[in-house]
Amino acid sequence: MPSPFPGMDPYLEDPVRWPDVHQSLITYIRDALQPQVRPTYLARIGERVYVITPPHAMYPDVLLVQKQLRESVPAYAATAMPTQAESLPIVMTLPPIEHREPFVEIVHAAGEQVITVIEGLSPANKMPGEGHDQYRQKQQQILASHVHLVEIDLLASGQATVAIPPKVLATLAPYRYMMSVRRATERYRYEMYPIPLARPLPKMRVPLRAPDADVELDLQSLFTRGYDNGGYDDIVDYQQPPRAPLSADESAWVDGWLKSKRKR
Repeated sequence: MPSPFPGMDPYLEDPVRWPDVHQSLITYIRDALQPQVRPTYLARIGERVYVITPPHAMYPDVLLVQKQLRESVPAYAATAMPTQAESLPIVMTLPPIEHREPFVEIVHAAGEQVITVIEGLSPANKMPGEGHDQYRQKQQQILASHVHLVEIDLLASGQATVAIPPKVLATLAPYRYMMSVRRATERYRYEMYPIPLARPLPKMRVPLRAPDADVELDLQSLFTRGYDNGGYDDIVDYQQPPRAPLSADESAWVDGWLKSKRKR
């Protein structure tokens, strides 16, 4: 069963569910592009790996908690109020964790030169820390190269991270999600797809090497496929508000929309 929303489902912005959504979307993007670009090009999945160290906004919810123990407490003292000297600390262990982030590359079959990079932003890219710093570094490297950059941001939380100047974004009508294309051959041109919550996801134009024509990426059909295959309709509780933040207008629209779909 598809998502009740016409476009992106804000309930899937939940950091607990997002890794599965993200992995699926990257795979389906590769699969959708492959028959369109072969045999001149190949679409393949790459991976960025870095370590998240505490404290960090995207640190997992499950933490290892240990209680410091001393000698056994006599049974008769079990209900006694401990003194300040007897109070024991709770020790919380926050080990560094390895974070893996997939993306899609379109490479020329002759020589495997990278032509286009397609990024699906993750929460770690949009929050201060190693993930954000590393993503920005790679973004700047691509912008200074002869490689096209396609960015897909389906997360409302965090900083605006796509390669569009903030002063340009400020001129747009209110939106929740952003897709952008920055062509290596047109450094001062920005192709933007600002999407409000109530709108379907767009069909994007993905550039290749000139004079080859762009190929099409139907994000809505790929998201619907991921939602169905992920079985999210069985686990998402639409009676409750999503963990992702909603504006007042979005919250009112979500309530009315879900009621019209008999989800509330």
